[in-house]
Amino acid sequence: MKKKNNKKKKIILFAFIVLVVIACSVVGIVIYLNKNKQTPTTNKESVILNSIEAYGITLSDMDTELYKKEYEILKKNLESDKVDMEEYAKSISKLFVIDLYTLTNKINKYDVGGHEVVYPKIRDNYILNVEDTLYKYLEDNSQDQRKQILPEVTAVTLDSIKPNKYTIKTEDTTYDGYKVKVSMKYNKSLGYDDEAELIIIKVNEKENDSDPDKIRLYIAEKN
Repeated sequence: MKKKNNKKKKIILFAFIVLVVIACSVVGIVIYLNKNKQTPTTNKESVILNSIEAYGITLSDMDTELYKKEYEILKKNLESDKVDMEEYAKSISKLFVIDLYTLTNKINKYDVGGHEVVYPKIRDNYILNVEDTLYKYLEDNSQDQRKQILPEVTAVTLDSIKPNKYTIKTEDTTYDGYKVKVSMKYNKSLGYDDEAELIIIKVNEKENDSDPDKIRLYIAEKN
């Protein structure tokens, strides 16, 4: 009887050890997957340093010196007594390509550049498209450990700007605006676009007929 009890205890002990090993393995796998999974949330966040509130355009501590320079030019124009619309179009064109094609300061693939100046009704689609294409293989940098070689726009040249009309088919609405062509230079030659054609639209965002005109310019298309 004593031998049977000892044998039973050994079986129970062995089963307990096996369960402990399995449980530890499962916990280890879950921790590893969570640690290496890239999600929209991150421990690293940008800090807003300045904003042009009426236009929804911001400046953060992670923006490059080139972006900051163009931002100040835009801010001065938009806060003047009379906004120069053509200069406004030039500025958002430059800010857009600087922010979109500079990946060195992006936290992860969800940190999409240029979206602040994209037409709000197409902004979500724009972000999803960039996540699935240009930013698809961007490594997470929430812990400041990324070693990936990435592009930074170091200069933007405005090649041409001319008046343009553009129809948004989903709205069946035609907008006045501009067609702008720009070219970009990078810190490294990595095969990214070195030129872009942008369609900019003028949107009157006044709430009712008694309000004064509130013209905003937005990027509606990039070719």
